[in-house]
Amino acid sequence: MTDSPFEFTDKRRIDPETGQPRDAAAPSGDGEPEVVVPDDASSLTDGSVPDAPAADAPASGAGADDELAAAQALAAERLDDLQRERASFTNYRNRALRDQEAARTRGIEDVLATLLPVLDDIDRARQAGELEGPFAAISDKLDDVLGKFEIVRFGAVGEEFDPTVHDALMHEDSAEATTTTVKFVIEPGYRIGEKIVRAARVAVVGPQQ
Repeated sequence: MTDSPFEFTDKRRIDPETGQPRDAAAPSGDGEPEVVVPDDASSLTDGSVPDAPAADAPASGAGADDELAAAQALAAERLDDLQRERASFTNYRNRALRDQEAARTRGIEDVLATLLPVLDDIDRARQAGELEGPFAAISDKLDDVLGKFEIVRFGAVGEEFDPTVHDALMHEDSAEATTTTVKFVIEPGYRIGEKIVRAARVAVVGPQQ
């Protein structure tokens, strides 16, 4: 059996030497198989196959986790800043309210200190029974005004002596006394809320020493 020589027909439409298009060639009639050479046959000279385009690499899971952690840390930092600012504002507001109340109390205290001599004269007239008619009505209105500013008059006969609210100007011993009590109110005391502006000046009676 004689081997027939291997033949192939160049089917490239572009002449590799001239770069001009070729006329369509008539099909071979000898029945021999034809080998079709691609236009770019140079890539086949070394027997290699062109690399397929690489698929896009998926996003790194570690990178996404890092971005999430950074966002969470930033949000926590902003929340902490907001909480500090809110606490600072709350402290400022409370301090301002305390200062305002203290200034109000000082103002009332100054007015009361100025009125004390007048109030003492009215109280003496009341004890002597000289406060009658229109003067009694004026005294009652003045007491109402003092009450609106939380000014309270205190000190009464028979109260147990308390050195925190009473100023004992006179002291009398009695064999019948078991405790020291107020026998006579010389000048009533005044307080604003819980603050003592003036202690009640009193005469007291107590057990024999």
